[in-house]
Amino acid sequence: MPSEIMQALSREKIVAIIRGISAESGDATAKALADGGIVFLEVTLNTDGALNMISRFRDKYEGRLRIGAGTVLDLGQAKEAAAAGAEYIISPNLDEEVIYFGVENGVEVWPGTMTPTEIVRAYKAGASAVKVFPMGSLGINYLKEIRAPLNHIPMVATGGVNLQNINDVLGAGAIAVGLGGNLVDKQLVKDGKFEELTKLARDFVNKVQGAKTV
Repeated sequence: MPSEIMQALSREKIVAIIRGISAESGDATAKALADGGIVFLEVTLNTDGALNMISRFRDKYEGRLRIGAGTVLDLGQAKEAAAAGAEYIISPNLDEEVIYFGVENGVEVWPGTMTPTEIVRAYKAGASAVKVFPMGSLGINYLKEIRAPLNHIPMVATGGVNLQNINDVLGAGAIAVGLGGNLVDKQLVKDGKFEELTKLARDFVNKVQGAKTV
């Protein structure tokens, strides 16, 4: 039986990624995304003040947003992210130590994988899902092809996903997608256009919820 957070991920289908946004804009960005219907929000650790943002968002949006840490490269960073309150850890790479840590501490780990070998290794190590990255370069056909033999492993497609192709990516078998700049538009954030960010988030949410078959 999938965990409660995995069930929520397969229902919501979108992980919004905050990367390189100033601490001052962080709160307004999180609120704009939440107002647009986003539930999963990943803060990458290479964002200034990421750990503070994670713990602040966990307190502020309890019951509304599921906050995770992204760009977690090793065990040390995983421990910091979990201590800050991250409910899930996402990496661009596969580090089994991070997965073992997550399993032991009840934190979901969705490591970055590209090849079938990495995908299977990650799943065997205890990852409840894998991030297939970089999807923008690999393309939707790649996802379709690896889903054929590996359709028992939940995959989050990250990179190159936009409003035009999001349903194609989900249709190719991804349980969810990671959305960075195509959703969390840095220019809108910089210009303080948070209402436009909310509208963009709502467009994405409506697009995937309209496509639901469950």
